[in-house]
Amino acid sequence: MNAEILDDLKGENNNAFGRLYRQYFGVVKRFILKNNGRPEDAEDIFQDTMLVLVEKLKRDDFTLTASVKTYIMAIAKNLWFKRLRNTYREVEFTEKQSPVFYREIDQAIENEKNYWDKLKTYLTKITKHCQQLIRKMFFNNESIEQIQKEYGYTTKHNAQNQKHKCIEQIRKEKEKEEKGNQ
Repeated sequence: MNAEILDDLKGENNNAFGRLYRQYFGVVKRFILKNNGRPEDAEDIFQDTMLVLVEKLKRDDFTLTASVKTYIMAIAKNLWFKRLRNTYREVEFTEKQSPVFYREIDQAIENEKNYWDKLKTYLTKITKHCQQLIRKMFFNNESIEQIQKEYGYTTKHNAQNQKHKCIEQIRKEKEKEEKGNQ
């Protein structure tokens, strides 16, 4: 699927943009909203992200080294943090960005890949139940209501409580690893 979408994007096929929007806009929007943004900011950042992605795809030396989702999130985070750093003046997006901008995005993608690799390692160290719950919520983007129904939790609060307990297991595994590296 990644190759098909990338080929469509290179040709600036609107169908590919629509598919990416349906698949990934929600994730980008949640990130922006959690980081002092508004829904309008999320729309702007997502559009700018698509422009950067298309620009990268057109480069001869471009190689996809992560999932499309990872690239989209890395670009969106980079653009959003850049905008936050320039809070007092609106950052204008131009199609041609400096080489430094592309290096920052490449570094952000590497950081994102390292983050996901570590998270996957932590997931192997928590209970099977929590592994499934975390995957459904964060990797499959299932809503808390879907989780509540699927797992038979009596209230949404109970499902959120279980999510918190599972995240706490991951946090403890991370702390163990950090103590072991000191």
